[in-house]
Amino acid sequence: MIVKKFNDTIMGLWSLLVGLKVTAVNFTRPQITVHYPRQTVPSLEGYRGHIELVPQDEDPLKPKCIACNTCARMCPSSCISLTASKPKKKAAEDKECSGEESGEKPKPKKAKPELESFVLDYNYCSLCGQCVQNCPVDALRYTSDVYLAGFTRQEFVFDLLARLQDQAAQKEQ
Repeated sequence: MIVKKFNDTIMGLWSLLVGLKVTAVNFTRPQITVHYPRQTVPSLEGYRGHIELVPQDEDPLKPKCIACNTCARMCPSSCISLTASKPKKKAAEDKECSGEESGEKPKPKKAKPELESFVLDYNYCSLCGQCVQNCPVDALRYTSDVYLAGFTRQEFVFDLLARLQDQAAQKEQ
C-alpha cells in the first residue's frame, strides 16, 4: 500500500516536471500571435476568401466573364446567380469582311452576351472552389480579404460586378 502511494507520488512529480519543461520551452520561443488590430497579418499565402471577378486586360471596368453560367451550374451550394443580356445578331458591316463583293451572303458576327449582374450569396458559399476551377476563361479568383465582417446577412450578399467597378475606380484615384 505504501509502495503504491510512493509510486503514484513519483509519477505525479515526473508528470509535473514534464509539463514544466513544455511550458519553459514554449515560453522562450518567439511569439507568433498577432495582436489585432494593433498588428496585421503580413502574408496570407494560400488563403482563399470569397470569389471575385477578374477584369479584362484592356478595360478594367469590364470582367473577363463571358456569361456562360458554368460557375452557377457547378456550385454545389447554389450561391451564385448571374444575369446577362441576350446576344443580338449583328450583320457584318464591312463589305470586305462580309463577302458581299464576292457574291456570298454576309455572315452575321456572333455577339457576346453582356454581363448585367453577378451576385454571390456568401452566406451559403462552402468555399469549395468549383466555380474558380471550372471557369473556361479564368474570370474568377479568390480574394485575400480576411477582414470581412458584418452585422446582417444582407451584408454578405455581394454584387461582384459592382464590386469590380468600385475596385477599378479606386485604382484610378
